[in-house]
Amino acid sequence: MAFTVTALKGSIPPLVTPFRDGEVDLPAFQALLETVVAGGSHGVVVNGTTAEPTTLTLAERTDMVKCAVDKTAGRVPVVAATGGTSFKDTLQLTREATAAGADALLVLTPYFIKPPVRGMIQYFKALASETPLPILIYHIPGRSGVTMPAAAFAELSAAAPSVVGCKHASTDLAFVTELLALMPDCRIFAGLEDLSFPMMAVGAVGMMNAAANVLPQRIAALAEAAMAGDMARASSLHRELFKLNQAIFWDTNPVPLKYLLKQMNLLPRNEHRLPMCGPTAEVARRLDQLLEESSLLEIQRST
Repeated sequence: MAFTVTALKGSIPPLVTPFRDGEVDLPAFQALLETVVAGGSHGVVVNGTTAEPTTLTLAERTDMVKCAVDKTAGRVPVVAATGGTSFKDTLQLTREATAAGADALLVLTPYFIKPPVRGMIQYFKALASETPLPILIYHIPGRSGVTMPAAAFAELSAAAPSVVGCKHASTDLAFVTELLALMPDCRIFAGLEDLSFPMMAVGAVGMMNAAANVLPQRIAALAEAAMAGDMARASSLHRELFKLNQAIFWDTNPVPLKYLLKQMNLLPRNEHRLPMCGPTAEVARRLDQLLEESSLLEIQRST
């Protein structure tokens, strides 16, 4: 079946990058990817923030995309995150993800240098002219240091129709309503775990929730309930998942997440590349307590 932009919906988790002795562990990545897809996820994001992309080389990031495309075999959309530290790097990653068979792109707003809004519009217009794939803008002001107003999104989409939406990782829920008023067909994804349900309730089409690495079935069920308008069911799942969603940020993501994955035997090892590192003893204790008190292992087995 041919890919369409409307297939970008539901739970599309950003996957972690497993490491083994300092190298990317592709077999472990494939196993996790299969667990997430078999768990009902509606797509996957490769090389998002949860993947520790700034610790990867450009070649490793492309290898991750190729691996995901091969493993999913068209079962769900593969969204390749291709934002880099320069337009040149972003363009290279974008071209390589396109050639590898990715279905869509997630491109971070240029970060650290804090460009003006007009510069960001030109950046994305230039990028859109180089690929036929739909583009979601990764809007995460807390990490990138810049904010794109809703009006800038609308201006950009009018000039570059392949810019179809965004991952909105901010507590600004009003932004979702404002953007949909300007772009009714905008495909907005919740990018903050504990706001996944609230953001869908006001119009997002899905969520890119890192906690779905741990419980893909439950988070896919939340997305499906929200899409079906069953807000009672979605709200119940939101409350059930709330502490896990908060735990993702007990330390810098994906530090708590990788620890949980290892403890739940979903990753063979808990390994990072510097400057990322494992959790403190206190955070590890809290995560172990979460596993015990919330019965995540039992939930995982029962879904």
